[in-house]
Amino acid sequence: MYAGMRGSGRVFRILMRHGGISREMGGEELSLAVQRVDQMFIEALERGASDIHMHPERNALRIRFRIDGLLHEYDVITQPDLIQAMISRVKLAANMHLDEKRDTQDGRIDMEYMDRRLSARVSCIPTLNGERIAIRLLDPARMQVKLDALGMPPEVLANWRRALQTAYGMLVVTGPTGSGKTSTLYASLHTLDRVHRNIVTVEDPVEYEFPDNVMQVQVTEKITFPRALRAMLRHDPDVIMIGEIRDRESLQIGIQAALTGHLVLSTLHTNNAIETISRMMDMGAEDYLIAATLQCAMAQRLVRLICPDCRVPYQPTADEIAALKISKEVLSQARFWIGKGCKNCMNTGYRGRTGIFELLRISPAIREAIVSRASGDQILQIALKEGFRTMLDDGRDKVLRGLTTPHEVIQAVYAGVYEE
Repeated sequence: MYAGMRGSGRVFRILMRHGGISREMGGEELSLAVQRVDQMFIEALERGASDIHMHPERNALRIRFRIDGLLHEYDVITQPDLIQAMISRVKLAANMHLDEKRDTQDGRIDMEYMDRRLSARVSCIPTLNGERIAIRLLDPARMQVKLDALGMPPEVLANWRRALQTAYGMLVVTGPTGSGKTSTLYASLHTLDRVHRNIVTVEDPVEYEFPDNVMQVQVTEKITFPRALRAMLRHDPDVIMIGEIRDRESLQIGIQAALTGHLVLSTLHTNNAIETISRMMDMGAEDYLIAATLQCAMAQRLVRLICPDCRVPYQPTADEIAALKISKEVLSQARFWIGKGCKNCMNTGYRGRTGIFELLRISPAIREAIVSRASGDQILQIALKEGFRTMLDDGRDKVLRGLTTPHEVIQAVYAGVYEE
């Protein structure tokens, strides 16, 4: 009996949700397509994958898992009938139209595995060789992680916690796609008093459902970010989480909410924390409004952790030492490590990820600089005098502590490094 089944019940089940009521998705249990799709999900969940890619090629369907930020091949299907049946199974589970093969579609799959309730965000797009499906696995347990488990340096964690306790203002988390911004926002909301404060979110999409006392709004073509935000302000919120500030209108509404006594948490795409200010100005925000509302900006990246089961000493190259700006005094006493690869880390040398962070606190001196339209370099110099530490500094510390490798830190942060 295959791994996805057991006696009278099933270890893994796809659930269909209609009108708030969930039922198990139909399908012949002995059907090869049902088995292969179920097994694909089980393997992805067991391996800790964040995404499943079903990529059609000329004569095959290639399936890959994204684990710790990198894609790993899982299977290659070559039978044409099985390929179509598996794609149809996933589309049906995601409540997509099976007969629509010329347009993009988005959907959601609810599932149950070993008594864990999970969901997945599904996107389907027609390509030259057929329909390509990308599945983002959403595990509520991952989003219940605590702030102190994200990898923040102690001073960053203390200052971020302090900022979360302010009554109003804007807290912005920045970084590229896949840098862990959403995890930071969810972990932050978990620290807030959800019983006595009204917390509302507007997200695209809603990735994880809070169990209680949080109103979450899904952005759609009709309910856009600005429209949802305007409606939210009529629901007497104390805290507003905006999944992402994407345009001028969303930013202006967020600033107005912060000005009128709300705590606003959001994300923005910038290379580093200092650039948050110039990015907000580029989007049309007035300098005096930014100075009045922005409490702090935190930039972050994710780096892979060295596998503890196969780590060995490593001698970094001269270029790596220069890029990390490691002084001769520190270098003489430092030890470096790298994973040589083993079965526990799929021969990558890495297992798991952690964040590297920098936090810009908007002090009175920086507020003055913002209003006077100081350059990013000038603001950086003020911040450095006040104790600001960059992501490179945090990454270097994690390398010297043996948590990750020079290559990982350089690859993650160098686009956002502040040049001297």
